Amino acid sequence: MSYQVLARKWRPRNFESLVGQEHVVRALRHALDEQRLHHAYLFSGTRGVGKTTLARILAKSLNCETGISSRPCGKCSACLEIDAGRYVDLIEVDAATNTKVDEMRQLLENAVYAPSRGRFKVYVIDEVHMLSTSAFNAMLKTLEEPPEHIKFILATTDPQKIPVTVLSRCLQFNLKQMPPPAIADHLARILGEEKIAGEAAALGLLAHWAHGSMRDALSLLDQAIAHGGGKVTEEGVRAMLGAIDDAYLYAILESVARRDAQALVALAEEMQSRSVAFDGALQELGGLLHRVALAQAAPGAIDAPGSLRERFAALAKALDPEDIQLFYQIAIHGRQDLPFAPDDFAGFTMTLLRMLAFATEERDAGERIKSGGEKRVEATGAPGAPHPAAFDGDWPKLANGLNLGGVAKQLAQASELQRFDGEALELCVPPAARHLAEKGFQDKLRGALQEHFGKPVRLTVRVGETGGNTARGRAAAAISQDAFVRDLVENFDATIVESSIKPAQ
Repeated sequence: MSYQVLARKWRPRNFESLVGQEHVVRALRHALDEQRLHHAYLFSGTRGVGKTTLARILAKSLNCETGISSRPCGKCSACLEIDAGRYVDLIEVDAATNTKVDEMRQLLENAVYAPSRGRFKVYVIDEVHMLSTSAFNAMLKTLEEPPEHIKFILATTDPQKIPVTVLSRCLQFNLKQMPPPAIADHLARILGEEKIAGEAAALGLLAHWAHGSMRDALSLLDQAIAHGGGKVTEEGVRAMLGAIDDAYLYAILESVARRDAQALVALAEEMQSRSVAFDGALQELGGLLHRVALAQAAPGAIDAPGSLRERFAALAKALDPEDIQLFYQIAIHGRQDLPFAPDDFAGFTMTLLRMLAFATEERDAGERIKSGGEKRVEATGAPGAPHPAAFDGDWPKLANGLNLGGVAKQLAQASELQRFDGEALELCVPPAARHLAEKGFQDKLRGALQEHFGKPVRLTVRVGETGGNTARGRAAAAISQDAFVRDLVENFDATIVESSIKPAQ
C-alpha cells in the first residue's frame, strides 16, 4: 500500500478534530443545528489554516444521509465519498486556473440542475480572488439569488482583491494562523498515534517554523521523520532546518553589549561551520531583540525558556533601549541586504559589526552583563569610588570627553554652557536642536556628568539662542578656517553643511 503523507492522512474530518479555529466552528455549528443556512460562505486566511478542510466538513454536514447536522456521521456513502474527494455533488474549482468569464459561465449554467444524489450541490471555489473582473460579474446574480439546492463556499488568501459586491453577498469568516503551542500539541498527538518518538523541543521548532500553517507543520514533520530515520529529535530538526540555537543569539547580544568584535566573528564562524542559515539567524535575532524591548517596557513580560531566563533578564537590563531599537533595525535591514552581499557569511558578519559601529559607548557593559544588568556606583569617598574631576569651564572639551553615545552625545555637543557653580550646571541648546533636549537624553547626560564629577549634578537644559561656543560650533569653526576648505569655498563656490559636522572624539 502506498504511503499517505501526514497532511492528508490527518486532515480533520469533523468539527471536533479541527484545531485553532474555534470562533468559526462555533458559528457554523450553531447555524447547522438551528437550520439557519446561508447560500454563500467566504473563508479567508493564510495557507494551511483549514479553509478547504472546513469547506469539506461543511459539505458533509449539509449532505450527510442522517440529516443536516454539525456532527455528520462519517460513515454513510456521502460522507465517505466527500472524504475521498469523489462526491458528485461537491464541485471543487481552482479559480487560479479557471479565471476566465467563459469558464465561470459554463460552471453556473450547470448550477441550475438539481443535485444528483445529495440535498445540496456545493461549489467550493478556491483562491477566488484570482477570478477576472468579468468572471466576478458573471457570478454576481447567481451568487445573490441561487437556486435552493445550491451552496457556494469561497476560499481565499487575499480577501482585499475580492469585489465588495461579492463580499456583501457572503457570510465572511476569517481563519486565524495557528499558535505554535497548538501546532506542537497537535503534532505530539499525531506522533503518539503513529507510534513515533519525538522530543518536545523538536516539535516546538517545527511549530515555530510552520508560521501558523498546520499543513506546513505536518509537511515539516514528515520531513523530520525521514531525516531522523523514524525519530524526531531537536538536534536532527535543527540540522534539517538550518535553525539556530537560541544560545547563539544570546551570545551575540552579550558580545555586542561588551563591544567584543572578536567574539562576534568567532560566533559567526562557528555558526557557519554548523551550516546555520544566516537569513533565519537574523530573523530570530530580530525576534529576540523584540522580546527584550518588550521586557524593558514591561519588566514582567520576560519571555524565555527556564535555562535562558537569567541571561534574558540580564540583557534586558544591560542593553540601552536606544541600542535595542537600533540593533533591531540593523538586523531586519541586514536580512534584506543579505542577497546583495558577496556571500551570506560576509553579509551576516557585516550586520553584526554594524551594530558595534553604531552602538552607544558603554565601557562597563560587560560588567553589567555579569552582574545581572545593574551598574555599581559607590558613594564619593568610599573605596573604589571615582575621584572627582576638575572642570576648567571648557564645556566643548568636556562634552567630547563624556562617556556618552547616540543622541545624548549630540545633546552635549550641541549645547552651550550658561552656568556652573560646582553643584548645578545649566546648558542652552539652539531652537534647531530642541529635539535633543528630551528628558530621556537629559537623564543620560546627567548620569555621565555624575560619573565624571564623582557626585550628583543638577542639570538644567533650556532652549534659546547660543553664541556658538559649543563642541559642534568649535568643530565648524575649525573646518571653516582650514586652508583647503577655504580654497574649495572660494574657488569652487562650495558650501559647508554645518549639520553634517561632528566633533572629533
